[in-house]
Amino acid sequence: MLNRLDLRDLDRTTDLAAVLPRPDIAGDEPRATVREIIAEVRERGDKALRQLTARFDEVELDALEVPPGVLDAAVASLAPELREAMEAAAEGIETFHRHQVRPPERIERDGLTIVASQRPVRRAGLYVPGGRAEYPSTVLMTAVPARVAGVGEIVLCVPPSADHGGIVPSVLAAARLAGVDRVFAVGGAQAIAAMAYGTESVPAVDVIAGPGNVYVALAKQEVAGDVGIAAAFAGPSEVVVVADDTTPARYAAIDVILQAEHGPDGLAWLVTWDEAVADAVCRAGDELLAESPRAGEVRATLSDGGYAALVSGPDQALAVVDAIAPEHLELQCRDAAELAQRVENAGAIFCGNWSPASVGDYVAGPSHVLPTFGSARFASALTVADFVKDHHVVTVEPDGLARLGPHVVALANQEGLAAHARSIELRLDELAGGTAGRSEP
Repeated sequence: MLNRLDLRDLDRTTDLAAVLPRPDIAGDEPRATVREIIAEVRERGDKALRQLTARFDEVELDALEVPPGVLDAAVASLAPELREAMEAAAEGIETFHRHQVRPPERIERDGLTIVASQRPVRRAGLYVPGGRAEYPSTVLMTAVPARVAGVGEIVLCVPPSADHGGIVPSVLAAARLAGVDRVFAVGGAQAIAAMAYGTESVPAVDVIAGPGNVYVALAKQEVAGDVGIAAAFAGPSEVVVVADDTTPARYAAIDVILQAEHGPDGLAWLVTWDEAVADAVCRAGDELLAESPRAGEVRATLSDGGYAALVSGPDQALAVVDAIAPEHLELQCRDAAELAQRVENAGAIFCGNWSPASVGDYVAGPSHVLPTFGSARFASALTVADFVKDHHVVTVEPDGLARLGPHVVALANQEGLAAHARSIELRLDELAGGTAGRSEP
């Protein structure tokens, strides 16, 4: 099931990030294609979106936007157990993200006051993948944090399904339950371009969030700066499972498979310091893969991105983890909680044999929109902070300026910014003359 790697003899000074294999998903060809798509959308708007949808999704659309009544009908059509699951997931996500909403703070120090607050963006654009599967969970994981943040309008783009001629009902129902305002049947890099720059139908947004394939992830990189890009490089899915002889082989194997079933270009690693564990997990994986209805997607991922790595022990295992910086990390081994505290680079960490990443994908609460492709070195999961801006109001009283002003003058003069210094000196002169607050004749 997995390609074998023996890392036990590597020198401790080896740059693991440079030697560990990783699929080359961000090459010149995908980026060139993405740039062409963005240019088409910017130039021809809705017409380009319709043509690109027909080309890539094989769906001819009369209208790009889904009518509100269709969303209501989708909710009404939900099986009771699915609606209950969606509502439970949404509640958990909201509960977690409510703790990230920061009330205004007032900081005072000797004549200077700063009021710090969060201001939500006016409009957020969310992207939810389609095609190989339907992802109502991703609607919840992106829309609920945006709603908690207080975003004024939430726009959702989802590629239409050729089987349905539109967006699958479960996704539409999740959109209604999560408070999405407008839904568009547009996918791929063209959806990112539409939300970044606007078309006749799709409004331009302030922030774009949500995972996608390599073309979607690269499109977000291309439009960054013209629009805010939430979180990090949210591309093909990744998992690293660290296991030892306390781990049931079937648990470790299914957890390698569960992220691989999202499709090609991802990573699925087993890391262990016990060769017998590697053998047992691979055997179990072969058995489970034979039962999988998405075996084709799993094999496509594992052929280029699936590895069973033998390491010398827990310390080297953590070094491998930090070099990969995976989207999901599962620690199915002794001392998992202690090892988790030593991990530097991972999007989300799951501890123990009873904590598969699938819990995080649906109901734990933190968003499952996580950094991939090594971006967990500097980024983290989607949060409320991705939909708000920090707002600072500074007020200085005369006594505060008298105390702090000379420091401003000294620093401004050192930097050669005479007007900066003079803006303070004029006021300090007025204070020294006892005329503070009076206007000059």
